[in-house]
Amino acid sequence: MEQQGKTSVNIGDIVREIPTTAVRVITNATTFFREMPKTGGYVEPIVFAAGIGLASGIVTAILAIFGLGYAHSVGSAILYIILMPIFTPLFGFIGALILYIIWKILGSQESYETAYRCGAYVSAISPLTTLINAIPYIGGIIGLLWFTYLVVVASSEVHAIDRKKAWTVFGIIFIIFGIMSLTSEFAARRMASKTEKYQQQMGEKFKDLSPKEAQKAAQEFLKQMQKQQGEK
Repeated sequence: MEQQGKTSVNIGDIVREIPTTAVRVITNATTFFREMPKTGGYVEPIVFAAGIGLASGIVTAILAIFGLGYAHSVGSAILYIILMPIFTPLFGFIGALILYIIWKILGSQESYETAYRCGAYVSAISPLTTLINAIPYIGGIIGLLWFTYLVVVASSEVHAIDRKKAWTVFGIIFIIFGIMSLTSEFAARRMASKTEKYQQQMGEKFKDLSPKEAQKAAQEFLKQMQKQQGEK
């Protein structure tokens, strides 16, 4: 990791240190955030986040091979590998802004750059949480709880915020997002189950239909799908 105040960086060195840095965040977050340089530019955290995004994209692609995760085809899996290294550091700026505002409200005196650095290194768990998310319902909750824990540690060690106060605020946020996660996953699985049921029913109907009758049946199927989406 680059030293505080250093003006030049070696991208190759940063890339080679990504696995080591990620392991430090995962295994000893308290020490990592206590020693993390609060300044030094955006290059290092951006490169780190991009590397973690690539790892997450690869995990997503592997899960797709077994019919798990968010990617449902080879094409979408490859797309994840290409886009995740780009969007992870970019969306990190938005996430950092949200964290920066919350931390400021809680009394932090640190800069936006420090907030971005915290968010970037918290993303170290993303490849693992992507894998864990394959577990129905509980996977997403575990990932959110782990993320919340790391944010609380960063709040304490980097921003000098009392842990009880941090747990109270980020715990409430965790509960809200946890409920949203469970609700959306339940709705998505329910919709997928109904879709599969309709597809089986239509498959049976299409067997003995003429082309014109099959077209009419397909239109009816689409209407039923739109109705289900409206009820969701």
